Amino acid sequence: MKANPDDLLVLLAVSRSAKFTTAAQALGLNHTTVSRRIAALEKALGGRLLARAAGGWELTELGQQAVRVAEEVEGAVRLLEQPGQAPDPVTGVVRMTATDAFSAYIAAPAVTRLRRSHPGLSVEIVTVTRRALQQRSGLDIEVVVGEPQVHRAEAARLGEYMLGMYASRDYLAEYGSPATVEELTTHALVYFVDSMLQVDDLDAPRRLVPGMRDGLSSTNVFVHVEATRAGAGIGFLPCFAADIHRDLVRLLPGDFAELLPYWMVLRPDSMRRPAVAAVVQALRVQTAAHREALLGRGGHAAAASIRPAVP
Repeated sequence: MKANPDDLLVLLAVSRSAKFTTAAQALGLNHTTVSRRIAALEKALGGRLLARAAGGWELTELGQQAVRVAEEVEGAVRLLEQPGQAPDPVTGVVRMTATDAFSAYIAAPAVTRLRRSHPGLSVEIVTVTRRALQQRSGLDIEVVVGEPQVHRAEAARLGEYMLGMYASRDYLAEYGSPATVEELTTHALVYFVDSMLQVDDLDAPRRLVPGMRDGLSSTNVFVHVEATRAGAGIGFLPCFAADIHRDLVRLLPGDFAELLPYWMVLRPDSMRRPAVAAVVQALRVQTAAHREALLGRGGHAAAASIRPAVP
């Protein structure tokens, strides 16, 4: 029994989403048809192509070989659809996760610039602050804080960023400006929900000022920033997200200058896709271009290079 090229393209869609339902929607098919086509392809090739994983479906070794052939079929079809011109290889969906601030200030502008040259590219960004996953079915890129401990994946250091203590000018006028670390204990902390924080490297404020009580906590960095601006307390914030705002003042920079690394984690087969390789390069370029702002240097002027100045 010979493999059907159409079935190979179905497998390719499943490999990129890790879910039959998502692949079915992308292909204009129903879930049952996708399942039947995968079963037919497995029968033709004489083995399992997919295995269940925590996040969906993962390719087996045979499945990885089949997907490489499917990518060639996809490229050939694209060439036929664009006679007389070379097809753009940077196309299709790339899925990534990253922290809130990195997604907004680094990933979003990097992808926007990349799509101007490659309009067939689509990037899905899920914002989350967590450790790197051990199973990353359907996920091409992860950007995490701290060096990841991963298996069956490639990890590379992407850059660094600085966190510091900030308060609004109005807050300091009303409650006074702490001159020492000890004086911070009389103020409320604006930061992550302690019980939900999954990244050990982000425990600095509770480690450095254990007596500082929680005031307003959230899983979202932009809530930290806006709550600090509103006067909810003193926020421990990424400098590049805080320095944008002229109403925020950095406190005790000699005592609070937490330098943390961004790492990028990729599935071993992801970089074979030109679209993934292009997004990875765009993230590297954007991170390097805004190194001074990420490191908290240059204050408001440097941060404004990431995003237009906010009054």
